[in-house]
Amino acid sequence: MKIVQIVPGSGGGFYCENCLRDRELLGAMRAGGHDALLVPLYLPLFPDASPVEASTPVFFGGINVYLQQASVLFRHTPRWVDRLFDSRAMLKWAAKKASMTRPEGLGATTLSMLRGEQGRQKKELHRLLKYLSSQDRPDVVFLSNALLLGLAGAIRNELKVPVVCFLQDEDGFLDSLARPYRGEAWKILARRAKDVDLFVATSRYYAEAIQPRLGVPADRVRWVHFGISTEGFTAAQTAPKPPVIGFLSQLCPSKGLHTLAEAFVRLKSDERLRSVRLRLAGGQLDIHRPYVQEISDALEDKGLSGDVEFLPNLTRDERLEFLPTLSVLSVPTTGPEAMGLFALEAWSAGVPVVLADHGAHGELVRTTGGGLLARPNDPQSLAEQLSALLLDENLARRLGQQGREAMLETYSTERLAGELDDLLESVVRPG
Repeated sequence: MKIVQIVPGSGGGFYCENCLRDRELLGAMRAGGHDALLVPLYLPLFPDASPVEASTPVFFGGINVYLQQASVLFRHTPRWVDRLFDSRAMLKWAAKKASMTRPEGLGATTLSMLRGEQGRQKKELHRLLKYLSSQDRPDVVFLSNALLLGLAGAIRNELKVPVVCFLQDEDGFLDSLARPYRGEAWKILARRAKDVDLFVATSRYYAEAIQPRLGVPADRVRWVHFGISTEGFTAAQTAPKPPVIGFLSQLCPSKGLHTLAEAFVRLKSDERLRSVRLRLAGGQLDIHRPYVQEISDALEDKGLSGDVEFLPNLTRDERLEFLPTLSVLSVPTTGPEAMGLFALEAWSAGVPVVLADHGAHGELVRTTGGGLLARPNDPQSLAEQLSALLLDENLARRLGQQGREAMLETYSTERLAGELDDLLESVVRPG
């Protein structure tokens, strides 16, 4: 089957679960024998993209989207002008700017993008359609998330193929928009959802949470066990000495880094855990540097800076080296989320997790038995659950092994490819 997968590019600047998920999906599809073409929007693809992927044009370049939203002049400029702002150097610079991804200040742009052919970026849409029409006709087009629904109707009409849209944490972004953009965005999203043949969520939790908000029938929203490739992941043969708590996600408030830091301070007051260390890895945008610095300063004030290490923007190879150094991984998000790719990576390395008991994270831990759950936004509860694993190496080893077994049995890319094939049979008609 020939598949076109339209994804927001990561620019390589931060640990983006959606971007990493898209890459794993691409690998699963190709491993299953499908011919998958990855088409990036906004920013370039992953830093380790293949030469073929790296040569694919970027559509809806982030700078051009901004300029066309802000000024009528740039809605009519010739392509040679737009091409200047789509250069790799310019987009790499833009990738470091939080305004590219933060909902604050993006209300009007979000509405325009959801309006598609009626939006201010319609010439970008025409360029994308022209490119897709010049390629071999696909059997299906995948959209990375529901924020791209403005493209769905035009793609279906132009290519005469079904459109499948993945779902992951769109509600968090849309609910963070300022009024009146928030309500209008949900209204447009519900209308545009009619242009999609099938929605696929990354967890049961999110499928059930998002379906009524999209206003589509329940049988048009499915979910899969979203897996990752375990290639290259290895488990440590012995427990780290001294014990190490790890964090792997975006270094920002919504991931609960401050909650973990507070729990760490409490753990260090326990004589049995005086030697425990904290390694904080993941993506960091410029806008979050003051937040990270505040946490760093608070730990230094407690005399703990020598036991804490910050490791921003790790590559996949660096993450493969990072994970086996951990006794336990914890990303205590402040609100419910649709997935937990960091947990899947930890389990691939045989590392148990302690997560907040909400959203897909509670679902993942209960399904796999690969860790423990703490009350959300509660440093004391988090400290207690971390302590249980740090003080009982046998328990930590057993839970880490259960997580790794679940990765091989339930959350493998092979299973993901099989589940997606079953779903696609319902929307792709032979011939």
